[in-house]
Amino acid sequence: MRTVVFAYQDVGYVCLDALLGLGAEVAAVFTHDDDPAERIWFRSVRRLAEQHGLPVYAPERLDSGGWLERLRGWDPDFIFSFYYRRLLSNAVLETARRGALNLHGSLLPKYRGRCPVNWVLIHGERETGVTLHYMVAKADAGDIVAQRRVPIADADTAHTLYGKLTSAAAELMREVYPQLVAGTAPRRPQDHSQASTFGGRKPADGVIDWRRSAREIYNLVRAVAHPYPGAFAHWRGQPLWIWEARVDGEAGTGPAPGTVLRIDEAVTVQTGAGRLRGLRLQLADEQESDAGDWARRHGLAEGMQLT
Repeated sequence: MRTVVFAYQDVGYVCLDALLGLGAEVAAVFTHDDDPAERIWFRSVRRLAEQHGLPVYAPERLDSGGWLERLRGWDPDFIFSFYYRRLLSNAVLETARRGALNLHGSLLPKYRGRCPVNWVLIHGERETGVTLHYMVAKADAGDIVAQRRVPIADADTAHTLYGKLTSAAAELMREVYPQLVAGTAPRRPQDHSQASTFGGRKPADGVIDWRRSAREIYNLVRAVAHPYPGAFAHWRGQPLWIWEARVDGEAGTGPAPGTVLRIDEAVTVQTGAGRLRGLRLQLADEQESDAGDWARRHGLAEGMQLT
């Protein structure tokens, strides 16, 4: 079976690697040029493709420059999209004779759209997964071929959860691709009444609202911790990033939310419900450090206010 692969990030890397390990004929790989403004913490799809002698392209647009004609010329049986960052048009999808499929990082129909690994943590989910589905005009809405469930531990961050999803994606592809080739892969419609959709996130979305509960703030901290832009409060007019935290009591109220209650090896802060212990802090362009050391260096004391 001839395939054309659209892929980026670690999920793209392992899924392309799985296809190659299964002997798939990959006519071409489409990926993205790395953004110099973005922290690149994942493996390179481009490098993997080049190591296997595959042609690699990274066009800004596919509806010009003769790309549709090239796709038709490759005459792919399947198109696969693995964490490719652009929505593929119907004209592109229709070049695949047996179907175009996408690997999405949630248990569809829940958490359609962008940044599912971050959103499931923000919402305190205990389980997520990956879904291979057929692509249609509406993003993440096509028939489901297969899913793999992934438990979410209380200590998981976006980075550790992404690692779990990456492993699950590779396992799913190794199992399902032979079924697709044989024509025996299952296919079931999504229950659109159960769908939820979320958009992309910006660094500014990491701002902490101390009026929320300790659990909600903790979920935000772990959802946007390294390598993501981080969750932050403000101290003396500057952003103060909290890279690691723990919940220290989830019930009860006390002083105003944002009040520093205790400083030891951590900085314990009152929230709208419960207390949060900040363990790793960073102010502006300083290096990240243990919270207690940071507080003593900057004169943060009990009774002071973070905003």
